[in-house]
Amino acid sequence: MYFIHELKRRNPVLFWYGGLNFIAAIICIVLLQTTRVEVNGINAFFKPLKFYLSIAIFVWTMGWILYYLEMPSKVKSFNIMTVLVLTYEIFVITWQAANGRLSHFNENTPLYGILFMLMGVAISLLTIWTGYLCYLFFKKKNWTLPMSYVWGIRLGILLFVVFAFEGGVMAAINKHTIGAADGGKGLLFVNWSRQNGDLRIAHFLGMHTLQLFPLFGYYITRSSHTMKAFAIIYLMIVVAILTQALMGSPLV
Repeated sequence: MYFIHELKRRNPVLFWYGGLNFIAAIICIVLLQTTRVEVNGINAFFKPLKFYLSIAIFVWTMGWILYYLEMPSKVKSFNIMTVLVLTYEIFVITWQAANGRLSHFNENTPLYGILFMLMGVAISLLTIWTGYLCYLFFKKKNWTLPMSYVWGIRLGILLFVVFAFEGGVMAAINKHTIGAADGGKGLLFVNWSRQNGDLRIAHFLGMHTLQLFPLFGYYITRSSHTMKAFAIIYLMIVVAILTQALMGSPLV
């Protein structure tokens, strides 16, 4: 498969790291069928599954697009920070889940509170560094790529950073549900609340512009103006969804 071989050539570190996370996601799927440990009313390994998949998709995406910067030293630094930060985060998530405990918003003991706080600090640093790389994409002027694709990458990273920091709203209120306590069954797979506002929806939709916008700019349009218009419309929709959640209303 061309994508796999090319990604391995472009960034072997993030290629293998993403592959390990995909393997861990498969293990979580097995554990979902074989264990009965629950957190907030759902199988404890459901959350690690989502995070392993999210990490794998993130690092493979960054491994692909950072090649275009042609700045090996900065990419190497990003690789090191990414592997360290995300390994710490997923370790805490998996360890807490395996013991039937929350990883996020867990301040039941000083240790759990410190682990959660460090997760926030680590992810913030990685997000800031990702924002710096976004700046470098805007700064670079000479491109051999279609400019619609370049703008898809630029705006995709930009909104990824913005909505990654939207996670800080959840940390500030120590939950992701507006109008009720976290927990219980929600929409299929994503588990977003069907009764109350859920801040995870805008967080998810905003951060996955990292994949959506470059794909749109490469496969759907060759116009930079169309790419920018699509990004503006998409942003307006996500902001509306975030506003709806803050008012305590479910998406569906």
